[in-house]
Amino acid sequence: MQTTNKNSGNFKSGFVSIAGAPNVGKSTLLNRILGEKISITSKKAQTTRNRILGVLHRPAAQLIFLDTPGIHRAKNTLNTRIVDIAISAMSGTDMILFMTDASEPDKDSESIILKTLNKQNRVVVLALNKTDMVSKSHILPVIDRWTKAYPFEAIVPVSAKTGDQVEDLINLMEKSLPEGPPYFPEDTFTDMPERFIAGEMIREKVFRLTGQEIPYSTAVTVETFSERKKLVSIQATIHVERDSQKGIVIGKKGTKLGQIGEEARKDIERMLGTKVFLRLFVRVQKNWSRDTRAMRKFGY
Repeated sequence: MQTTNKNSGNFKSGFVSIAGAPNVGKSTLLNRILGEKISITSKKAQTTRNRILGVLHRPAAQLIFLDTPGIHRAKNTLNTRIVDIAISAMSGTDMILFMTDASEPDKDSESIILKTLNKQNRVVVLALNKTDMVSKSHILPVIDRWTKAYPFEAIVPVSAKTGDQVEDLINLMEKSLPEGPPYFPEDTFTDMPERFIAGEMIREKVFRLTGQEIPYSTAVTVETFSERKKLVSIQATIHVERDSQKGIVIGKKGTKLGQIGEEARKDIERMLGTKVFLRLFVRVQKNWSRDTRAMRKFGY
């Protein structure tokens, strides 16, 4: 059987930024592609706040994906910082994977992204996501609209949730990559520290388990992360902006905080492959999402 020499001209590698409006499924797609959960998801917009890197290893290629926050018309300090992170991540990659929601398009955010794409000189592939939620007859007019809007390298209808046509999308992107050696060892699937991912998993559970009661002004800091005798001990703080939010996160007799901790611990254990002792605290830091010093402290 013929094999590809990763240092020869046959091997391809490159960086792909995943861009799109909030809540189009960028993180879900990245997790699907990698077969690993490195980017948190929820039905709430702007769940992803940082640039998350994921590495896909293929026999003849290495694709390095950057999952970026949703691009939208920002109206406050935190969201402006988040959108700046997303736009800057688009500028330094070999390819842009632009994702849209085929079922509920966000035309205002999409127009902002198109203006950004017109300033870029890069290969752009369009993924029409959430095709599992619409009929096939609905997709054809959407493809026609996007064909007229921008000269995409290709337009691929996909479902990040079910995996439909995701492999086709990967194959197409692989063909469009430049030739080059791999950037990361074969056992690497992200450059994010385990400590960071653990904090993100805790934040995800806050979003998922508090419904619409808690706004996006929730941050998590991991205070300690240590391993002793095959047990990882983590102490983390959930930061909110008001006393009322603190009460919601803790819940009656601590039940909600216990549920958040239990579900986060299970995810962290799956990621680390070992037992985890997780201790959570909740702290009020008033108006942190409008305080640039506090945002820097929380990693934004």
